[in-house]
Amino acid sequence: MRHGVKLNRLSRTSAHRKSLMSNLACELISHKRISTTLAKAKALRVYVEPLLTRAKNDSTHNRRIVFSYLQDKEAIKELFGVISEKIATRPGGYTRIIKLGKRVGDNAEVALIELVDFNEIYGKQTEKAEAKKTRRAGGSKKKATEGATEEAPKAEEKTAE
Repeated sequence: MRHGVKLNRLSRTSAHRKSLMSNLACELISHKRISTTLAKAKALRVYVEPLLTRAKNDSTHNRRIVFSYLQDKEAIKELFGVISEKIATRPGGYTRIIKLGKRVGDNAEVALIELVDFNEIYGKQTEKAEAKKTRRAGGSKKKATEGATEEAPKAEEKTAE
């Protein structure tokens, strides 16, 4: 029985798995979204979310702990800089996994894993709806002012004749 076992071994040795997760986490932090297999994406979420939680509190201790997992200075700078500002108010759930279907070569389930706060499509749907309302109202005002300016020259032409 596998009670409470969260770790997916991914058919790799512990050193290979640690290196894989570290590299995937660094790429996720630097690119904000990556495409990988579904099993790796699920394992990566368990690996990277505690690191994102640590990044919310910028201290030397937390930086050293995260560096022991990632071993990449540029990823640490990005994590404790840009990313920590965006996720500061979020209580958890920093990543999203979207299934993309099957890969052509080996029929593996492919998924997109991304940082939730860096997605422009899902986060700004309400603002776009408001923009359309403003746009429509602006369009009708424009037509009204254009119609008034077009009528004025026509009236001037009639008086000139």
